[in-house]
Amino acid sequence: MKDTPGWASPGSAPSDGQEPGASDPADRPSGSQPTDQPGARPQSPGTKWSDEQPPPAPWSAPAGPQNPAQPPPPPGPGWGTPPPAGPGGYGHPGGHRGYGAPGWGGPPPAVKPGVIPLRPLGVGEMLDGAVSTMRTYWRTVLGISLAIAIVFETAVVLLQGLVLHDSLDTAALSDPNAGLDEQTQAMGDVMRSSGLLLLITMLGILTGTALLAAVTSRAVLGKPVTLNEIWRDARPQLPRLLGLIALLLLITGGVAAVCLLPGILVTASGGGEGGAALISLGSLGAFALVVWLVVRFSLAAPALMLEKQGVKKALTRSAKLVRGSWWRMFGIQFLALVIANIISTIIVLPFALLGAAVSDEGIGGLVDAGSEYGWTYLIVSGIGSVVGSMITLPIAAGVTVLLYIDQRIRREALDLDLAGAAGVQGYGSPVPGTRPGS
Repeated sequence: MKDTPGWASPGSAPSDGQEPGASDPADRPSGSQPTDQPGARPQSPGTKWSDEQPPPAPWSAPAGPQNPAQPPPPPGPGWGTPPPAGPGGYGHPGGHRGYGAPGWGGPPPAVKPGVIPLRPLGVGEMLDGAVSTMRTYWRTVLGISLAIAIVFETAVVLLQGLVLHDSLDTAALSDPNAGLDEQTQAMGDVMRSSGLLLLITMLGILTGTALLAAVTSRAVLGKPVTLNEIWRDARPQLPRLLGLIALLLLITGGVAAVCLLPGILVTASGGGEGGAALISLGSLGAFALVVWLVVRFSLAAPALMLEKQGVKKALTRSAKLVRGSWWRMFGIQFLALVIANIISTIIVLPFALLGAAVSDEGIGGLVDAGSEYGWTYLIVSGIGSVVGSMITLPIAAGVTVLLYIDQRIRREALDLDLAGAAGVQGYGSPVPGTRPGS
């Protein structure tokens, strides 16, 4: 099965090298002339035009063979028996034009019972499907997103106010007289704080992906859903979801520790610049490996919630679906995160300016690396982050769930099961080895 949909071209013309409806010279008696040409005017190919010109464009397929005794030509390669009449199929009154209709049409449109067509998806269709899900089921989606955003943004505010506020010193970054050691230490503090905040953000996206997977699956089928239904469906899997989150933290944390351990040991033994160089290389290696693991296991949450799998099986399913498509997975999810972050920044920026204005440092402190804002700024900007996350979380989570569905359509013909679950009649191909969208 190919990863992308393909359509064979139509067969050859009814008579190669002849116009439709022209008779074969071999069928005429010897010495006779064609009935539509003068007897004493032989034609020289390529030098003169015929007296009777063909009708102007557009051309249409001939209605049938001119000679009833001759059977119609067989269809060209790649064209099988026409599918039965059904929604979106050939011959359906409201669907694509059928076999035998005037003119050749393109491929039949894919069945679309919900927010996406049941075929392999493009990037734009995934983004549109995620936005359409949020727009159609906005009460359910925004309710789940708001609850997740409140929990994780509260954790961010508490981490910044109670832990990072005292341990983070970035004044050396804006001091031209600071030494290399001071700037290196300040940069390390920034990286550690940014890493912790990024980790909390990724955990929020993972949780949102898991809880919104059921909503997106209903949206694909075009069926209504409520918060109570989502809770009943997700509640049995919540312990496994917590186990999945804990295991992913252990895996990524272990990989990062192994990469950074040589540099830490050399630095502790007095290695100086050699230890710092090893830590830098280890940080780059840890970042690359963590990104690879995050993308490889990015489909584990949808598999856990939609397939009712265990933790280990969900990780295995994700690795299997991502195998051979890692760069595509990475590119689509990275694009979704960039779009979500742009939207979030637009929403959060007014709250950040307001929080800075009512704090002691003022708005000018936003450009000063050594400024320290208090709880007022953190709370006001945190409210903006909650609003931004409530809007952008469904986009990132929805794209991930649709990636999971897309990969299963490409590799496991999931569209047939989805069409059956959506109640689409007559979906599927009567020709063995073919199916719509394959």
